[in-house]
Amino acid sequence: MALNLDVVGRKIGPVTMQYTWKDVALYALGVGAGFEELNYVYEKDLKVIPSFGIAAVFDFLMHFGLKAEVNIAGILHGEQQLIFHNPIPAQGELITEGKITDIYDMGKDKGAVIVGKSETSHSNGKRLFTSIIKIFSRLDGGFGGQPAPKAQSPIPDRAPDYEVEDNPSPDQPLLYRLSGDMFQLHVDPEFAKMSGFEKPIMHGLCTYGFACRALIAKLIPGEPERMHRFDCRFSKTIYPGEPIKTRIWKLEDGRAAWQVVNSKTGQVVITNGIFEYGDIPKDEIRFDGQVAIVTGAGGGLGKVYAIDLASRGARVVVNDLGGPRDGSGKGSSTPAQKVVDEIKAAGGEAVANHDNVATAMGGQNIVKCAMDKYGTVDILINNAGILRDKSFVKMEPDTWQAVIDVHLNGAYNVTKPAFEVMREKGYGRIIMTTSAAGLYGNFGQTNYSAAKMGLVGFMSTLKLEGRKYNIFVNTVAPLAASRLTEDVMPADFLDRVKPEFVSPLVMFLCSGRCQVSGHIYNAGMGCFNRAAVVTGPGAVVGDPESIPTAEQVVANLDKIQALKGGKEYFELNEQVAEVINAFSQTAGPGSASEDSDKFTDPAAVFEAMPKAFNADAAKGVEVVFEYNISGDSGGNWHCVVSGGTCTVEPGTHEKPTCILKMEDKDFLAMINGELPAMQAFTSGKLKIGGDVMKSQLIEKLFAL
Repeated sequence: MALNLDVVGRKIGPVTMQYTWKDVALYALGVGAGFEELNYVYEKDLKVIPSFGIAAVFDFLMHFGLKAEVNIAGILHGEQQLIFHNPIPAQGELITEGKITDIYDMGKDKGAVIVGKSETSHSNGKRLFTSIIKIFSRLDGGFGGQPAPKAQSPIPDRAPDYEVEDNPSPDQPLLYRLSGDMFQLHVDPEFAKMSGFEKPIMHGLCTYGFACRALIAKLIPGEPERMHRFDCRFSKTIYPGEPIKTRIWKLEDGRAAWQVVNSKTGQVVITNGIFEYGDIPKDEIRFDGQVAIVTGAGGGLGKVYAIDLASRGARVVVNDLGGPRDGSGKGSSTPAQKVVDEIKAAGGEAVANHDNVATAMGGQNIVKCAMDKYGTVDILINNAGILRDKSFVKMEPDTWQAVIDVHLNGAYNVTKPAFEVMREKGYGRIIMTTSAAGLYGNFGQTNYSAAKMGLVGFMSTLKLEGRKYNIFVNTVAPLAASRLTEDVMPADFLDRVKPEFVSPLVMFLCSGRCQVSGHIYNAGMGCFNRAAVVTGPGAVVGDPESIPTAEQVVANLDKIQALKGGKEYFELNEQVAEVINAFSQTAGPGSASEDSDKFTDPAAVFEAMPKAFNADAAKGVEVVFEYNISGDSGGNWHCVVSGGTCTVEPGTHEKPTCILKMEDKDFLAMINGELPAMQAFTSGKLKIGGDVMKSQLIEKLFAL
């Protein structure tokens, strides 16, 4: 099979991985740590060996080879570079995404090199490390591509400053592979021989971990968090049980070169090593190289946002029409320009813009200003707003429309062209500004409240459309003094509600550390909390065969109104699926009847599915169901329903319509009628991705 060259540049992920201190300790044991380095293996004051990062995201790294469609019998880890931005915590969730950046051709008899780059963050929002991996595929060369550029070795022509001896166990790969690298080459003698080796070989990344420990011990003993960079090239294989020696050369301050040799043969097995270290960098959210647009930034909240963004390295388009708070008049260039002058005086970079967000042309011009001046848009804060308060009976159509035009339509007018730029580049952060008046209501503000709640709905759908492009959209409800509130709030209250108290949350939501989308936050006076639409468990009234009466609704009103045990839904399909499933107690495809033996193996379920297929119910149906079953007896299967036929095969599908994920024991319990499908879904045991609504077809299409 030829390499898939079209994969270059395509986004991979995000892929998440949960881990605990036990995973950290297991990795440390796998790379030779023990009682002499108790801080790596004992949960008390546990520290993470930085090279754990590669083992922790190994499942993600495998995507590079799979997406490029390499010949798996010929792949080896060629080069590895890690750049650390923050120390890795001892537990949590890792979020990784990346892409293949290059595929090089070394020649028909020499192979190919696949280069992949990924970024990993922690669920706490901290950016942890960048990985650049080069996979050497010995059997995939000769496709006519460009050869890989040659790198110059950093190893000095002199004796090393340190040498560290290690003796990996003959069984070392068996322990190391439990950290995720399950490739057969390191455990299966037959596969190893087929790949050209006399027996299973050491994981290159296991030897890499031994070297990491050695470098830390000699250069920053007891302080792995001070490690900043770790590069190398894997040059030779080594068999388990063979002794190794890590050779270290100190270069300039905070930098060293290193290599690993096979002490038995003298062969260099890892070379071109670079190790950089030093003080722990300040844990700071930065926007260096990024471009932000802030609307309504001539004063109040918008001004504070713009100044904070610029102080953290962003180049900022400061937009403000410059009119009074009711939006009347022609406006003025003065407010925006004053903010720009203040930013520049502090050493920042900004440009003023005076276009009106209330028009489509104004929105386009604001984004055009960013593109003309800085070439891109990374961040958009929709902050512009006006007030025209009146009780509902006295509210004229123009009063209603003016507020809607600035707040809701204004956000649309600027977001649409900005979203197009972000989608093209595969990154963006968008902030909507709602209000407690929109979330909870406020007398005399029906226009304002409607606009502000409309922005929440706007966000809720845009988060779905932006998700696959790494565009995250969140909403803030600020409590802060501004032009809109300066004579509404009591004078002695204004100092306590300075806009500066809101900005920290907005800075986080604007940053790459933010890995949430579709959230609403109240912010003010240093107090932050999340608001959400929560749906109660409710009650089923009547039965599927008859429409309930109003009296039955009244009789069940307490249950219908109760919010205890309520939940959020990420999208409409999730909530509708629960409503549709409310009466369903059937188990789904392949259910065992009372007279038959229960299924004990997921594979048997998928073998039975074609026999349970209802062709009459499949007229006009075109759908692909993919099942990802985890656990010891799990695996991947996909079912294609097309043209009134059904085929079920093992493996994943390139374009599944609907993806169902379960553990094997839960899947069998559901299939065997012991776990209702609705209960499995609401409890999180059944996770449905893709077109959730299509999952409702399963019961219709399959019946035993």
